[in-house]
Amino acid sequence: MNQNDSDVPDSRIDRRRFLAAASATGIVASAGCIGSLTGDDDDDDDDIGLIGSGMEGRPAPGGTPIADMPELSGTLSLYSGRGSPLVSPLLDYIEDLYDDFTVDTRYEASTTLANEIETAGSASDADVFFSVNAGALGLLDDAGRTVTLPDDVQEMVPQQYRANDGAWIGTSGRARTIPYNTEELSESDVPDDIFAVPDTEFAGKMGWAPSYGSFQGFLTAMRVMSGAERTKQWLEAMLDAGVSRYNDEFVVSREVANGQLSAGFANHYYIQRVLATRPDAPIATAFTQSDAGAVFNVAGACVVDSAADEELATNFVRHLLSSEAQEYFATRTFEYPLISEVEPVGDLPPVDELATPDFDLAQLSDIGPTIDLMREVGIQV
Repeated sequence: MNQNDSDVPDSRIDRRRFLAAASATGIVASAGCIGSLTGDDDDDDDDIGLIGSGMEGRPAPGGTPIADMPELSGTLSLYSGRGSPLVSPLLDYIEDLYDDFTVDTRYEASTTLANEIETAGSASDADVFFSVNAGALGLLDDAGRTVTLPDDVQEMVPQQYRANDGAWIGTSGRARTIPYNTEELSESDVPDDIFAVPDTEFAGKMGWAPSYGSFQGFLTAMRVMSGAERTKQWLEAMLDAGVSRYNDEFVVSREVANGQLSAGFANHYYIQRVLATRPDAPIATAFTQSDAGAVFNVAGACVVDSAADEELATNFVRHLLSSEAQEYFATRTFEYPLISEVEPVGDLPPVDELATPDFDLAQLSDIGPTIDLMREVGIQV
């Protein structure tokens, strides 16, 4: 039905590059507690150039370092909807910090894993579910398969980026954006109302990736906030304008940078990933205001109610909100960190300055009617 939008081959990040990245960003120099992040044998400077602009001179990450968190001991069964290339370097790093701690990770699409946990019931061997989006977390919450996280964990992240009942917590975020080619458009050319986009002169030279989970989440937010009929009209207007279809949003962003498209629809980090390898690429990020086009979705985690060791599982989730993990998400996956003490990478407003809509992210789990609507207007997904 949809693609796991964190698993793009172009974003492959291996452990070696992660270590080089940490060194380049000055994490080690600024925080002795995470000094082992780089390792002594990491001398692959060639990888540093792949990290991209905005990395040098970053302040030391704030927040709570792992050294100040409870130690981890035992074996943790992690069901990860986040792709291995993106998160395994971080998971390996956390695992290597402790002599008696092992992460047994299973990678699959977030919705697949959520459905399996729900179906298995108390027989599930998942301790922690690590999802690429809030919708899959909402599925487990709705099924009553989560454990309420302690207040001190919940309070690490602003209220809007965690479940109201404490069932799950966001660990990093992505903003819906309109990437545009700066040689063809200026920021003022891009409407701040998502419903005005089909009427622009450049609508026929835009790209989207309708099979992508994030795009479907954006449409789900539009349907919930503005109604199915208005969403249908928006889709039909974009199709009538001549929007081009692509397989994923990273390709959309690259085509914008290449001048093949004037603009597109994509999560913010795809623009940053383009700029990571082409710092002078003519691409920039525009935002709509307080509508579905500006929804801020989160990747996040929850403790499954069948967890063998609930304390271990909870403390592992806590580690995903550490200074080190949040800096990792900012500098390596180009997502928004969700603790205020770590800044995003690139020419982006801080998370608390985004004009995001008042929208309950748990509603993104109601994706079935959105798929039906897309098919109704002739979009194959």
